[in-house]
Amino acid sequence: MKKNGSWKKKILYSVTAAVLFVLLLVLFFPGDREYQRIPYDVVFLGDSVYGLCRDETSIAAKLQEKTGLKCYNGGLGGTVLGRADAERRLGYTKDSISAAGLVRSFVVKDFGVQRTVHIREAATDYFADTLGDLGQIDFDQVKILFIGSGLNDYHSGTPIESTADPYDEYTYCGAIRSIVKELREAYPELRIIFITPPYTWYTDPELTCEEYDLGGGVLEDYVNAEIGLCEALNVEVIDIYHDYYPHDTWDDLYLYTDDGLHPNEAGREKIAQTIAERLNKE
Repeated sequence: MKKNGSWKKKILYSVTAAVLFVLLLVLFFPGDREYQRIPYDVVFLGDSVYGLCRDETSIAAKLQEKTGLKCYNGGLGGTVLGRADAERRLGYTKDSISAAGLVRSFVVKDFGVQRTVHIREAATDYFADTLGDLGQIDFDQVKILFIGSGLNDYHSGTPIESTADPYDEYTYCGAIRSIVKELREAYPELRIIFITPPYTWYTDPELTCEEYDLGGGVLEDYVNAEIGLCEALNVEVIDIYHDYYPHDTWDDLYLYTDDGLHPNEAGREKIAQTIAERLNKE
């Protein structure tokens, strides 16, 4: 009887161990997650203009509804287009989640650096899942990449251009050149579309982006540089700065934004509609 009981216990322990193994596999390995089963047509990279809202009213979700294209929202609030910490250069792990850093990982098909990034700033709870998703997307199947970064480069006072190195990713234009070059070499069929930063208002101090210079120029300097460079590189750009948000009076900020910077639902609808119209033309 003792031997029989011992045999039953061994079976019970084996079954329990197998169940735990499967459970851990599901929890910690992304093999069966939904994003792996969906071939994405469109990926968005960007800052909080895109990343802060992640529900059915987000820009990516609205664009998917309007076009039928499968869209992934890879926007990460607070991130930049280029790289930010020139002193530490590539040793600064947060730079790996800039648009330039993410593109580099798409090109080499390695998101190992991003897996080491642990951001403890406010409103970044979604970062880990988003970076995990981006690392699993089959980029060979992606048709369109939207890059809607730039506001935080302006906020950081990032230099717009380098006279020494036109591909310096610690400058705004250098990052754009580097992104376009690497993507065209790795994914020649990929459609690359940059989206300029939108017009912004700042309540503290009470200034608009036309007046607020944070070290690298006013926002329109960055926007004009982006538009001009994209034209020179023969890459698409959608301008949502010029003649886009009304800004005749201070209260106009509430028409399309919640706080002068982040688009409200009407703003997200407007941006998604603008993008959809561009895509539907072709």
